[in-house]
Formats: sequence, structure tokens, C-alpha cells
Amino acid sequence: MLTSLRYLAGAAGPSGFSSRTTAEEATADCADLHHITAIITGATSGIGAETARVLAKRGARLVLPARSLKAAEEARARLRAECPGADVVVLPLDLSSLASVRRFVARFLALGLPLNLLVNNAGKYADRFAVSEDGVEMTFATNYLGHFLLTRLLLEKMAETARATGVEGRIVNVSSSIHSWFAGDDDAVGYLDRVTRRKIPYDPTRAYALSKLANVLHTKALAQRLKEKKANVTANCVHPGIVRTRLIRDRDGLVTNTVFFLASKLLKTIPQAAATTCYVAVHPAVAGVSGKYFADCNEAAPSRLGASSEEAAKLWSFSDAVTAEKAQKMSVHATGFRLQVQSSNADCGMAFA
Repeated sequence: MLTSLRYLAGAAGPSGFSSRTTAEEATADCADLHHITAIITGATSGIGAETARVLAKRGARLVLPARSLKAAEEARARLRAECPGADVVVLPLDLSSLASVRRFVARFLALGLPLNLLVNNAGKYADRFAVSEDGVEMTFATNYLGHFLLTRLLLEKMAETARATGVEGRIVNVSSSIHSWFAGDDDAVGYLDRVTRRKIPYDPTRAYALSKLANVLHTKALAQRLKEKKANVTANCVHPGIVRTRLIRDRDGLVTNTVFFLASKLLKTIPQAAATTCYVAVHPAVAGVSGKYFADCNEAAPSRLGASSEEAAKLWSFSDAVTAEKAQKMSVHATGFRLQVQSSNADCGMAFA
């Protein structure tokens, strides 16, 4: 209740920032980021585009992966128009395809660039059921599994950059408070298996909630592994807030428009929604902080399931198996995150984020 009142009032939390803070305000103490190279997924529109704009304005070199190179080129042109001399690299990436993720990483590594910051921002809310080329439900594949593999393949480069430069590497996973809508007594992987095989009706909101829960659990498990490896790299996740981005504009209609009109006082602007991502990505106050969940530029509490180290470890094992170098045929038991994997010879609503 207190958190909700603070949000509505725009009252500052312990960090000195609030729900009304903009990305530029959150990075005012980080005026020179010329030493930072950042990969930002989903940076062609919405929160990702504002994150890219603010970091470019502070001098960071940006790598923009995108499924549509035309959209990415247009985003680069906008950035260079506002930030003359901005160093922006565009590369193709379809996060729903594990093969595309591997090709992107190979292309990036071939450039010989350092990597200080990875912002896993891209997301989708799929109204209709679809399956990726790897046989995974599309929302889960795009919002979580592609980012899991992307992060895993870039970890060594990030650790290497941190060792060489002495600058802490940071990974930011953009989640959502809607992750708490996937109830703690639900069987996550069992649900994923059943909906993928059309054993149960597809619920787009539940599918989105599961993907955002996976982002939170990924962060927790990743932070633990980074600590064990003594890597100078942190991992945190953020809830950006409720904002009307392209995710929801694609579903304009009388009901949608009415809901957003009535809820207008609760909505953030895009600059406000990008603030927490930018704060966690570069602010000095977050140095050394890892495995945490942030909202409104302040540390917050995830759901009970999102805070579970056991569930985080189970999901990591599941994801590691599914994204193995060779394509895998999944047979998922409907109990917890237990699974059986058989190898094949194949190669391998509202916008809250």
C-alpha cells in the first residue's frame, strides 16, 4: 500500500529518484559514458529507443540488434541527428530464433569491440498462439529464451572487458511487475509444454507473465553464477512501469482506449519508463549490486516465486538444455522444472515492458 501511494505521489525513494524521474535525470551523474559499449535489444522504438537515446547522449557506443534492419537504420539516423558523432552499430537479430542469436553473437565478436553493458529490453505480447522455429511458444522464446542464450554467449566477452578495463560490466533484464501474475503454485515448464502442444487454451496474458517471471529468475541465477566465477559483472532486472508503447498501440480499440483514459494518472511517459533501466545500467550507486529487482529507480521486491533460488536454478538447467548447441527435442514432465531431453542431429494488453 505504501509503495502504491509513493508511486502515485511521485515521492522519492532511498535512491533519491521516483516514479516521475526521467532517464535523463537518472543519468545526470553519468555525463561521460564514452568508455562504455552497450548492446540494447528492442531499441528501435519505445522504452528501448529512449534508453539508447539517453546513453548515446552521454557518449556510449551502441550496438542495436534488430529483426528489421530498416527500423534499426532509421533508429540510428535519429540518434545521430540528435547526437552528432554518435557511434552506433546495427546488426540483424531475431530473438525468437536461437540460430539467429548465435549468428548475431558471431558477428558482434568479429568486430573486436569491448562489451560493458547488455540491456535485454526487447519484448512482445502475442495475442495469438505461435511457435518459434525451435518449437518454443513464441512469447517465451522472444522475451526470455533468446535473451538467455544471448547473455550466455556474451558473458565471456563481458568478463574479459571488465578484466581488461577495470570497469564493472552490467547486465540489465527488463521484466515487469506482471511477472507476479504467474501464480506460485503453477507449474511453469509444464504449462509451457502443455500450451505449446495445444493441450490447453493459449492465454496471452499468462504467457507474457511467464516470460517476465523467467526474466526475474534468470537474473537471480545469473547473478549467483557471476559471483561464483568472481567476474566483475553484475546482473539486475527492472520493472519499467506502465507505459503505452507499441506493444499496446497495436491493440487500439474502444475498450483499450477507455482503460488507458481512466488509468492515465498511473501511466508513465516513455522517458520516465526508461529511467529505471538507465539508472541500473550506469548509475554509480548501483555499483556492486547484483541479483536484485528494481522499480522506479529503487530496489523493490519481486514475487515470492520470483525470489526463489530453487526455481531460478531449475529454470537455468531447463534453459541451458533447450539452448544447447545441437537442436534438442523436448519432453517436459509436468512437475516443477524437471525435464527429459533427447538429442537430435539437427543443427542447431497493456505494455508493461
